[in-house]
Amino acid sequence: MMLARVIGNVVSTAKLPIFQGMKILIVQPIDGDGNPKGKAFLAFDTVQAGAGDTVLIIDEGNSARTVVGDPQAPIRTLVIGIVDDVEK
Repeated sequence: MMLARVIGNVVSTAKLPIFQGMKILIVQPIDGDGNPKGKAFLAFDTVQAGAGDTVLIIDEGNSARTVVGDPQAPIRTLVIGIVDDVEK
């Protein structure tokens, strides 16, 4: 898992059926202090996150397929949680 900040969304009117109703977000990985870390990428949203939210990301296909409940889904990266606070 990693921390990231939602920096935008992607509108896609044509998707595979497994992705109908799921938002695609642009997320920027961040460190524990909220500083950007690495390149932004796309993730499917499962928790109704929005721009500016700090979120938890999984970036592993088997875990992502388990979350969406389809062992054949062509998916790798999901937003699986909205972070309220980071304590050190």
